[in-house]
This record gives sequence, C-alpha cells and structure tokens, in this order.
Amino acid sequence: MEGKKKSGEVMDGSDIMELVGNEKVFSSFVDHKFQELDRDCDGTLSLKELQPAVADIGAALGLPAQGTSPDSDHIYSEVLSEFTNGKKGKVSKTEFKEVLSDILLGMAAGLKRDPIVILRIDGEDLHEFIKSPGFEPEMVSIFSELELDLAEGSLKDYIMKALEKLTVEQGMPPASDSWVMSNIIEPALQTCGGVDQQLISQETFLVEFRKGAESVVQKLKDHPVIVAHSENTFEGSGIKKLLSNKFELDKILEATLKNVPRDRQGKMPKEYLRVALDVVAPSAGLPPLGAVDQMDKVIGDVFKMLDADDGKVVKEDEFKKMLAEILGSIMLQLESNPVSVSTNSVVHEPLASASTLLQPSNSL
Repeated sequence: MEGKKKSGEVMDGSDIMELVGNEKVFSSFVDHKFQELDRDCDGTLSLKELQPAVADIGAALGLPAQGTSPDSDHIYSEVLSEFTNGKKGKVSKTEFKEVLSDILLGMAAGLKRDPIVILRIDGEDLHEFIKSPGFEPEMVSIFSELELDLAEGSLKDYIMKALEKLTVEQGMPPASDSWVMSNIIEPALQTCGGVDQQLISQETFLVEFRKGAESVVQKLKDHPVIVAHSENTFEGSGIKKLLSNKFELDKILEATLKNVPRDRQGKMPKEYLRVALDVVAPSAGLPPLGAVDQMDKVIGDVFKMLDADDGKVVKEDEFKKMLAEILGSIMLQLESNPVSVSTNSVVHEPLASASTLLQPSNSL
C-alpha cells in the first residue's frame, strides 16, 4: 500500500487547522460562506438556509444523504441543533462562525488521529496485479474459497465474487458500492460466462477471470473511481485517557445517564448499558456499535463476562459503575489484542444543492 499512499492525497486535518488557526483568513472564509448561504440577504440564516451546510458536513463525515438512513439522520439533526443552539430561530454570523469553528476543529482532530488517503483507481494497478507473479497463486486461493461457497454457481458468479475479494491494494475499487457494481463490474462482465460447463475447473476460472479483470481495467481507464481509504487501530488508549480523567469521565457519564429510562424506584435497566456505551464511545476512541465486527465481538465478550446482559435493573450508581467496568475491560482486551481495520469508501460527486462549505483549501 506504500506506493498508493505516496500517489494519493492524504487528508490529515492540517489544512483545516491552518484555516481555523488564521483569524483573518477564517473570518474571510466565514464571510464568503455565510453570504453564499444567506439567500434572502437578511444577515441571518434560517433553518432552510442552513440545510446545505448541514448536508456538506454530513458528506464530509462520510454519512449517507440525509433522509436515506434513520441511523444517520439523527446526526444531521444534532449538527443543525448545534448551529441553532436547539432553538427554532435564525442564526447570526457570529453564532455560525463559532459553531463552524468547533465542528471543523473536531473534524481536524479526527483526521489527525485517523488520516484518510484519497486514491484514484484508474485500472493501472489492477493491470499490474494481473501481470504480476502473485496473480495466479492469489486467484487459485480465492477459487478454492469460492468452490466451498458456490457449489452450483455459474462462471459469471465465480468471476463476480472473485472481483469482490480483490482490494484497493490490488487496484480494485470496493465492489460493494452500487455505483462500482452497475458502472464498472456489470458492464465489464456482460460478455463473460459463455463457457457452458457444469463443473467449473480451476484452469477455466483462471483464464476467464483474467479476461474479465482486463475488461474491468478498461472500464476503470474510462471511468476512474475515487476512493477514500483509512486505517484505524483500536488499542485502548482512548479509553485509558478517559478513565484517567475522573472529572471528564464523571461529566460524560452524568450526561449519558440523563437519557437512560428509570422505573418507579429510580432503577435503570441493564439492557441500556449498550446504548449508554454507544453514547460514550466517541469520547473513548471507540467506533459506534455495529460499525466494526471485530469490535462488536470484543464488546460482546466483555458484556458476557460481566453479566451485563442479564436483563436486571440496578441503581444509578451501580449502572454508572458497571459502565466504567465495561470500559476498563474493553481497554484491557484491546491492550492485549488490538483491533486493526481499514475502510474504503467510494467518493461520489457532491449533490448539486451542496454549498461546498467544507472546501477550505480553496480559500487559503
């Protein structure tokens, strides 16, 4: 991956830090963006006028478009609430500047911790992989896996599934992306699968896969795909930092517990420990539940070990103590066995309605 990282654009938050850190430049940047958003020129921003800014922030955070996923729509609502301070009224330029500064600095901190590399996948690396000595052994290994999964699959099924197993390191954009599937893979494989053979041999697969992959190379030359690649290792340091700061920990736990329901005796259901952990996760350097399978397994093992899923209700102090114990146990697990993950997301063209709010490099 080293060669790719050299040719890709690294987003580490430094441009954003430089923008926000220069008062004169940032003020000019805010003036320009505010004027762009203030359609009725009344010197304030209404909820409707703020929507393009909120949409841009969501896109920059890698969220699906607003209205397409209930799981992410609440984040859009929170961003909008940050700007309006929870009120229905309009937002002044001063308020807009303060909130935008906080959001950009938060994004910069995240990018500094987990830089994103923007890769342009144009078929060249995939072509090199096909010609390399490692191509055949890799594809033989993949074929062996597919024989178990696709007992009655067609040749086209084999080739499709094999392409899905290739990585950006080998020059293949994520096949899980619907645009890549419909604009690159499916058109490339329209002519494949013509071999009428009930039992697909390894030799036939290698010959036909090479043809299919070369066709994908041609499609990528015509339609290069931009991919945001990031790597992250969860080793427990974020939890350790939070647990060592009692004041910050207590403040976060108190805020989290406000939203946990209580019974008539004021006790809390332990089933809400997962919900509470998900709220605390960003402050502890953890991903949201459901985002990383390996992390979900670690968390599941910890909950089982501490009997956190027994369905009982406990007093607030006990609930808070258990949440801290869960964090401590996750930390110990990660210190012993860190979890490393890499993600690849296809970067699509921004919506026409977007205000290009988060393109500070153009203003520097």
